[in-house]
Amino acid sequence: MSVSPESGRAPAAAAPVVVIGAGLAGLSTALRLADHCDVEVIAKRNLDEGATAWAQGGIVGVLGSDDSIDSHVRDTQDAGAGLVDEHTARHIAERSAEAVRWLVESGVPFSPDPDGPLGLHLTREGGHAVRRIAHAADATGRAIHEALLARAKAHPRIRLRERWMAVDLVTPRHLARGANRDGRRDDEPRCHGVYALDIDTNRIETLAARAVVLATGGVGKVYRYTSNPDTATGDGIAMAWRAGCRVANMEFIQFHPTCLYHPQERSFLITEALRGEGAHLKLPSLGPGDAGGTRFMAAHDSRLELAPRDIVARAIDFEMKKHGLDHVWLDATHLGEAFLREHFPTIFERCERLGIRIDREPIPVVPAAHYTCGGVVTDLEGRSDLPGLYAVGETTYTGLHGANRLASNSLLECVVLGHGCADAILAETMPAAMVLPAWDESQVEDADEQVVIAHNWDELRLLMWNYVGIVRTTKRLERALHRIKFLRDEIDDYYANFRVNRDLLELRNLVVCAELIVRSALRRHESRGLHYSRDFPRTLPTSFPTVLTRPARSRGG
Repeated sequence: MSVSPESGRAPAAAAPVVVIGAGLAGLSTALRLADHCDVEVIAKRNLDEGATAWAQGGIVGVLGSDDSIDSHVRDTQDAGAGLVDEHTARHIAERSAEAVRWLVESGVPFSPDPDGPLGLHLTREGGHAVRRIAHAADATGRAIHEALLARAKAHPRIRLRERWMAVDLVTPRHLARGANRDGRRDDEPRCHGVYALDIDTNRIETLAARAVVLATGGVGKVYRYTSNPDTATGDGIAMAWRAGCRVANMEFIQFHPTCLYHPQERSFLITEALRGEGAHLKLPSLGPGDAGGTRFMAAHDSRLELAPRDIVARAIDFEMKKHGLDHVWLDATHLGEAFLREHFPTIFERCERLGIRIDREPIPVVPAAHYTCGGVVTDLEGRSDLPGLYAVGETTYTGLHGANRLASNSLLECVVLGHGCADAILAETMPAAMVLPAWDESQVEDADEQVVIAHNWDELRLLMWNYVGIVRTTKRLERALHRIKFLRDEIDDYYANFRVNRDLLELRNLVVCAELIVRSALRRHESRGLHYSRDFPRTLPTSFPTVLTRPARSRGG
């Protein structure tokens, strides 16, 4: 694609902040900004879609008398397998109570407990020493998202663009070289805005921005099996990488241990909170004469079902491969119908519709790609390497999650760092006026065979599942990288010659993220947290984040 400098947009000084993504990270940032400046929020599908609405478990709040900041930091570090930045973990833990209070004040209907801190019922999940998870039954994400989305819709300075997708960031490579009207050179590194596709009209518009905030979530859809919604295609990570920003720790893809195994529900998560309340992982029948029902976690970790997610996911993967199973069982029958209906209504009702009564029979579960622990390198106020470009939430690497995310830290990170990002943007000196170019499609044509996109999409996701999954080898990673490079060249050629659509843009972003994951995995010569290599099974005594940097000639756009 090329752009033409002849047609411009409004000057940057008059531009709003553009937030790409309408989940918790994006809405927390937008609502904090909107009392002071105009904000445009872009959602590439419907506003009620996205990873936040799918989150079941809850949000961490250091609230109870039996809890402390130090305890939460320790649990975060333990789960992160030695790669958590302690300063980051403490910064976020210290603001956890404030984040929960803000959500309560925003109208989020958390499950109540008259005797609990802030009148809230707190639950416990794997890796946590105490009960510190505020939740709304088993649909916390949806409750949070609905409350904040209602506030955003009512705010006069927030414009919500539904079914719009960011194509790429506007950086100096899109601008005419030389001095701008005020004498300032326009080749100074900066993000000036974003090209955005109106999916319904297939028209691309140039959105000038005071600042751009990437809040696009993770990259779960790069794998064949994932608990993520269709929006999780790594858009923000890929755009930032193309603009010259560093990414880090992309090898650490968290596989949630318990995704429902059912032909009609390939992405339905069975929350970790169910194990937190006492559900057991068991083996199904192994053949004639074996009724199944043997617990197996004791052979893998003393914490049993409440071990961190990477350990539980590897244990399930091991048992499935050892016994040739398609799934294992999660047994909650001993908790009783009344308890399960009250505390896990979403899971109870969804499984019941599929013919599974979870109070009478175990739930078939399997691990699935769930959370991206790495991403765009930012500071604790969301600043990326490119001035004017910020990022918040699962799109980022802040040092909080290390080699494995502690359960329910993700929603907390979105609120705390979303507010910090907004404050940093508001404190930033406004850039001088800049005329931005319009998108130019004069050299491209309509795609002749959309089936090519579908085939490449399927091939990429299957390749990543088979070669870059829970357990890895160097040979598999090298084979994956070879094939990914071929796919990337094919997709780039397609992108350069045909008009874009959402499927092509998502595939383009996915292949970039796939390459970043594999390249990061090849650099880590040990097994740690979510990255397990048969060739390097030992955990080294000292380790560091895996940081990838684009060649200097590609930096800045």
